[in-house]
Amino acid sequence: MNHLFVDNLTVIDFAYLDPTRGLVGESWIADVVLGGELDDQGMVFDFSNVKRTIKRVIDERVDHRLVIPRGYAGLSWNEDEPDTFHWALTDGSKIIHRSPDEAVVWLSAERVVPSAVATLLEHELKAVLPSNVISVDIHLREEVIEGAYYHYVHGLKKHLGNCQRIAHGHRSPIRIDRNGHRDYDLERQWARLWRDIYVGSEEDVVRRHVGNDGVRYVTFEYEANQGEFALTLPEERVYMLDTDTTVELIAAHIAEKLKVEFPTDTIRVKAYEGVGKGAIASR
Repeated sequence: MNHLFVDNLTVIDFAYLDPTRGLVGESWIADVVLGGELDDQGMVFDFSNVKRTIKRVIDERVDHRLVIPRGYAGLSWNEDEPDTFHWALTDGSKIIHRSPDEAVVWLSAERVVPSAVATLLEHELKAVLPSNVISVDIHLREEVIEGAYYHYVHGLKKHLGNCQRIAHGHRSPIRIDRNGHRDYDLERQWARLWRDIYVGSEEDVVRRHVGNDGVRYVTFEYEANQGEFALTLPEERVYMLDTDTTVELIAAHIAEKLKVEFPTDTIRVKAYEGVGKGAIASR
Protein backbone atom coordinates (compact mmCIF):
# COMPACT_ATOMS: atom_id res chain seq x y z
CA MET A 1 0.00 0.00 0.00
CA ASN A 2 1.17 3.52 -0.80
CA HIS A 3 1.15 6.36 1.73
CA LEU A 4 0.87 10.13 1.51
CA PHE A 5 1.53 12.37 4.51
CA VAL A 6 0.87 15.99 5.37
CA ASP A 7 2.43 17.34 8.55
CA ASN A 8 1.14 20.50 10.24
CA LEU A 9 -2.01 20.42 8.11
CA THR A 10 -3.99 22.61 10.50
CA VAL A 11 -4.33 23.71 14.11
CA ILE A 12 -7.61 23.10 15.91
CA ASP A 13 -8.35 25.60 18.70
CA PHE A 14 -11.16 24.28 20.87
CA ALA A 15 -12.31 23.62 24.43
CA TYR A 16 -13.23 20.44 26.23
CA LEU A 17 -14.64 19.36 29.58
CA ASP A 18 -12.56 17.47 32.12
CA PRO A 19 -13.84 16.06 35.46
CA THR A 20 -11.11 17.79 37.49
CA ARG A 21 -9.71 20.59 35.34
CA GLY A 22 -13.17 21.76 34.27
CA LEU A 23 -13.33 23.79 31.09
CA VAL A 24 -10.00 23.43 29.27
CA GLY A 25 -8.77 25.45 26.28
CA GLU A 26 -6.64 23.47 23.87
CA SER A 27 -4.71 23.79 20.59
CA TRP A 28 -3.71 20.64 18.73
CA ILE A 29 -1.66 20.39 15.56
CA ALA A 30 -3.00 17.84 13.05
CA ASP A 31 -0.74 15.55 10.99
CA VAL A 32 -2.38 13.25 8.44
CA VAL A 33 -1.29 10.03 6.70
CA LEU A 34 -3.39 8.53 3.92
CA GLY A 35 -2.87 4.95 2.69
CA GLY A 36 -4.25 3.45 -0.47
CA GLU A 37 -3.87 2.52 -4.10
CA LEU A 38 -2.59 4.93 -6.73
CA ASP A 39 -5.24 6.56 -8.90
CA ASP A 40 -5.04 7.33 -12.62
CA GLN A 41 -2.71 10.24 -11.84
CA GLY A 42 -0.32 8.00 -9.90
CA MET A 43 -1.41 9.55 -6.60
CA VAL A 44 -3.07 8.36 -3.41
CA PHE A 45 -4.73 11.77 -3.14
CA ASP A 46 -4.05 15.05 -4.89
CA PHE A 47 -2.18 17.47 -2.62
CA SER A 48 -4.22 20.33 -4.05
CA ASN A 49 -7.34 18.72 -2.53
CA VAL A 50 -5.86 18.14 0.91
CA LYS A 51 -6.74 21.57 2.28
CA ARG A 52 -9.95 21.72 0.32
CA THR A 53 -11.25 18.42 1.72
CA ILE A 54 -9.28 17.11 4.69
CA LYS A 55 -8.47 20.42 6.40
CA ARG A 56 -12.04 21.59 5.89
CA VAL A 57 -13.50 18.50 7.57
CA ILE A 58 -11.11 18.73 10.55
CA ASP A 59 -11.74 22.44 11.02
CA GLU A 60 -15.51 22.25 10.64
CA ARG A 61 -15.87 19.25 12.96
CA VAL A 62 -13.77 20.35 15.96
CA ASP A 63 -12.22 23.80 15.54
CA HIS A 64 -13.79 26.49 17.81
CA ARG A 65 -16.18 24.00 19.38
CA LEU A 66 -16.68 22.52 22.84
CA VAL A 67 -15.89 18.79 22.90
CA ILE A 68 -18.04 16.84 25.39
CA PRO A 69 -17.27 13.21 26.32
CA ARG A 70 -20.67 11.57 26.31
CA GLY A 71 -19.51 8.64 28.47
CA TYR A 72 -18.68 10.74 31.56
CA ALA A 73 -20.91 9.74 34.49
CA GLY A 74 -21.16 13.33 35.74
CA LEU A 75 -22.84 14.57 32.55
CA SER A 76 -26.59 15.24 32.73
CA TRP A 77 -29.31 17.23 31.02
CA ASN A 78 -33.03 17.89 31.13
CA GLU A 79 -35.04 16.44 28.25
CA ASP A 80 -37.08 19.67 28.21
CA GLU A 81 -33.88 21.64 27.50
CA PRO A 82 -31.89 19.53 25.03
CA ASP A 83 -29.49 22.38 24.25
CA THR A 84 -28.45 22.68 27.93
CA PHE A 85 -26.30 20.26 29.91
CA HIS A 86 -24.78 20.06 33.41
CA TRP A 87 -21.24 18.88 34.08
CA ALA A 88 -20.42 17.73 37.62
CA LEU A 89 -16.82 18.33 38.70
CA THR A 90 -14.90 16.13 41.10
CA ASP A 91 -14.66 18.97 43.65
CA GLY A 92 -18.47 19.03 43.97
CA SER A 93 -19.07 22.12 41.83
CA LYS A 94 -20.66 22.18 38.36
CA ILE A 95 -20.61 23.78 34.93
CA ILE A 96 -23.80 24.53 32.95
CA HIS A 97 -23.61 25.20 29.19
CA ARG A 98 -26.23 26.19 26.62
CA SER A 99 -25.60 26.76 22.93
CA PRO A 100 -26.72 25.85 19.41
CA ASP A 101 -25.80 22.31 18.29
CA GLU A 102 -23.09 23.56 15.94
CA ALA A 103 -21.04 24.88 18.87
CA VAL A 104 -20.45 21.44 20.45
CA VAL A 105 -19.03 18.03 19.54
CA TRP A 106 -20.27 14.89 21.28
CA LEU A 107 -17.45 12.38 21.73
CA SER A 108 -18.09 8.67 22.33
CA ALA A 109 -15.63 8.41 25.20
CA GLU A 110 -15.37 8.95 28.95
CA ARG A 111 -12.62 11.58 28.59
CA VAL A 112 -11.27 13.82 25.88
CA VAL A 113 -7.88 12.56 24.68
CA PRO A 114 -6.18 13.05 21.29
CA SER A 115 -6.72 9.45 20.18
CA ALA A 116 -10.50 9.63 20.75
CA VAL A 117 -10.83 12.89 18.80
CA ALA A 118 -8.58 11.49 16.04
CA THR A 119 -10.83 8.42 15.71
CA LEU A 120 -13.87 10.69 15.31
CA LEU A 121 -12.14 12.67 12.57
CA GLU A 122 -10.86 9.57 10.78
CA HIS A 123 -14.41 8.22 10.59
CA GLU A 124 -15.66 11.53 9.16
CA LEU A 125 -12.90 11.64 6.54
CA LYS A 126 -13.37 8.07 5.32
CA ALA A 127 -16.89 9.03 4.30
CA VAL A 128 -15.74 11.82 1.96
CA LEU A 129 -12.45 10.53 0.50
CA PRO A 130 -12.27 8.58 -2.80
CA SER A 131 -12.50 4.78 -2.77
CA ASN A 132 -8.80 4.25 -3.52
CA VAL A 133 -7.96 5.75 -0.10
CA ILE A 134 -8.05 2.72 2.21
CA SER A 135 -6.76 4.13 5.49
CA VAL A 136 -6.76 7.50 7.24
CA ASP A 137 -4.39 8.15 10.13
CA ILE A 138 -4.66 11.41 12.06
CA HIS A 139 -2.14 12.35 14.72
CA LEU A 140 -3.10 15.22 17.03
CA ARG A 141 -0.32 16.77 19.09
CA GLU A 142 0.45 19.76 21.24
CA GLU A 143 3.00 22.36 20.20
CA VAL A 144 6.36 21.96 21.92
CA ILE A 145 6.63 25.10 24.05
CA GLU A 146 9.85 26.15 25.74
CA GLY A 147 8.67 28.33 28.58
CA ALA A 148 5.41 29.27 30.26
CA TYR A 149 1.96 28.70 28.79
CA TYR A 150 -1.65 28.53 29.91
CA HIS A 151 -4.94 27.01 28.77
CA TYR A 152 -7.76 29.53 28.46
CA VAL A 153 -11.34 29.53 27.18
CA HIS A 154 -13.46 32.50 26.06
CA GLY A 155 -16.26 33.60 23.75
CA LEU A 156 -16.48 36.68 21.52
CA LYS A 157 -20.12 37.58 20.96
CA LYS A 158 -19.30 40.38 18.50
CA HIS A 159 -17.28 38.09 16.23
CA LEU A 160 -19.01 37.22 12.96
CA GLY A 161 -17.30 33.82 12.70
CA ASN A 162 -16.97 30.85 15.04
CA CYS A 163 -15.12 32.79 17.76
CA GLN A 164 -18.58 33.91 18.92
CA ARG A 165 -19.10 30.49 20.48
CA ILE A 166 -19.06 30.96 24.24
CA ALA A 167 -16.72 28.07 25.04
CA HIS A 168 -13.79 27.71 22.67
CA GLY A 169 -10.18 27.97 23.71
CA HIS A 170 -6.46 27.81 23.20
CA ARG A 171 -3.21 26.50 24.68
CA SER A 172 -1.02 29.57 24.56
CA PRO A 173 2.56 30.56 25.34
CA ILE A 174 3.29 34.00 26.74
CA ARG A 175 6.41 36.15 26.49
CA ILE A 176 6.98 39.10 28.80
CA ASP A 177 9.90 41.50 28.36
CA ARG A 178 10.76 43.98 31.07
CA ASN A 179 13.21 46.75 30.18
CA GLY A 180 14.21 44.83 27.07
CA HIS A 181 14.94 41.55 28.85
CA ARG A 182 12.76 38.48 29.05
CA ASP A 183 11.25 37.97 32.51
CA TYR A 184 10.65 34.25 32.98
CA ASP A 185 9.34 34.71 36.52
CA LEU A 186 6.52 36.99 35.35
CA GLU A 187 5.68 34.56 32.56
CA ARG A 188 5.37 31.73 35.07
CA GLN A 189 3.23 33.89 37.37
CA TRP A 190 0.69 34.59 34.63
CA ALA A 191 0.75 30.95 33.50
CA ARG A 192 -0.14 29.88 37.05
CA LEU A 193 -2.84 32.54 37.33
CA TRP A 194 -4.44 31.48 34.05
CA ARG A 195 -4.10 27.73 34.39
CA ASP A 196 -7.34 26.26 32.94
CA ILE A 197 -9.14 29.60 33.18
CA TYR A 198 -12.23 31.09 31.57
CA VAL A 199 -11.55 34.69 30.53
CA GLY A 200 -14.90 36.46 30.75
CA SER A 201 -16.20 39.92 29.93
CA GLU A 202 -18.11 41.87 32.60
CA GLU A 203 -20.70 43.03 30.08
CA ASP A 204 -21.74 39.40 29.46
CA VAL A 205 -22.43 38.63 33.14
CA VAL A 206 -26.13 38.21 33.92
CA ARG A 207 -25.92 36.67 37.39
CA ARG A 208 -23.64 36.00 40.33
CA HIS A 209 -24.93 33.73 43.07
CA VAL A 210 -24.08 31.13 45.68
CA GLY A 211 -25.41 27.70 44.78
CA ASN A 212 -26.96 25.10 47.07
CA ASP A 213 -23.51 23.50 47.15
CA GLY A 214 -22.06 26.65 48.76
CA VAL A 215 -20.03 27.51 45.63
CA ARG A 216 -20.01 31.03 44.20
CA TYR A 217 -21.03 30.96 40.53
CA VAL A 218 -21.00 33.46 37.68
CA THR A 219 -23.30 33.15 34.65
CA PHE A 220 -22.51 34.61 31.23
CA GLU A 221 -25.18 34.98 28.59
CA TYR A 222 -25.41 36.61 25.17
CA GLU A 223 -27.00 36.36 21.76
CA ALA A 224 -24.83 36.25 18.64
CA ASN A 225 -25.67 35.63 15.01
CA GLN A 226 -25.34 31.83 15.50
CA GLY A 227 -27.86 31.85 18.34
CA GLU A 228 -28.14 32.13 22.12
CA PHE A 229 -25.28 31.15 24.40
CA ALA A 230 -25.03 30.76 28.17
CA LEU A 231 -22.37 29.45 30.53
CA THR A 232 -22.30 29.08 34.33
CA LEU A 233 -18.96 28.45 36.04
CA PRO A 234 -17.52 28.45 39.56
CA GLU A 235 -16.24 31.99 40.12
CA GLU A 236 -12.80 30.75 41.13
CA ARG A 237 -12.36 29.31 37.62
CA VAL A 238 -13.01 32.69 35.96
CA TYR A 239 -10.79 35.71 35.27
CA MET A 240 -12.79 38.86 34.49
CA LEU A 241 -11.96 41.66 32.05
CA ASP A 242 -13.75 45.00 31.77
CA THR A 243 -13.47 44.66 27.97
CA ASP A 244 -14.08 41.99 25.38
CA THR A 245 -11.63 39.09 25.47
CA THR A 246 -9.90 39.28 22.09
CA VAL A 247 -6.20 38.43 22.19
CA GLU A 248 -5.40 42.09 21.47
CA LEU A 249 -7.29 43.15 24.59
CA ILE A 250 -5.81 40.29 26.61
CA ALA A 251 -2.28 41.40 25.72
CA ALA A 252 -3.14 45.00 26.58
CA HIS A 253 -4.70 43.96 29.91
CA ILE A 254 -1.63 42.00 31.00
CA ALA A 255 0.69 44.82 29.95
CA GLU A 256 -1.37 47.39 31.89
CA LYS A 257 -1.40 45.21 35.01
CA LEU A 258 2.37 44.85 34.84
CA LYS A 259 2.83 48.58 34.24
CA VAL A 260 0.96 49.28 37.48
CA GLU A 261 3.22 46.80 39.26
CA PHE A 262 6.39 48.23 37.67
CA PRO A 263 5.54 51.87 36.80
CA THR A 264 9.08 52.95 35.86
CA ASP A 265 9.80 49.91 33.66
CA THR A 266 9.15 49.33 29.99
CA ILE A 267 6.81 46.37 29.50
CA ARG A 268 6.24 44.32 26.35
CA VAL A 269 3.76 41.43 26.31
CA LYS A 270 3.52 38.93 23.49
CA ALA A 271 0.33 36.96 24.15
CA TYR A 272 -0.38 34.00 21.91
CA GLU A 273 -3.77 32.69 20.83
CA GLY A 274 -2.93 29.07 20.20
CA VAL A 275 -0.07 28.24 17.82
CA GLY A 276 1.95 30.90 15.99
CA LYS A 277 -0.47 33.81 16.28
CA GLY A 278 -1.48 36.42 18.84
CA ALA A 279 -0.99 40.06 19.81
CA ILE A 280 1.72 42.35 21.20
CA ALA A 281 1.17 45.18 23.68
CA SER A 282 3.80 47.60 25.01
CA ARG A 283 3.51 49.98 27.91
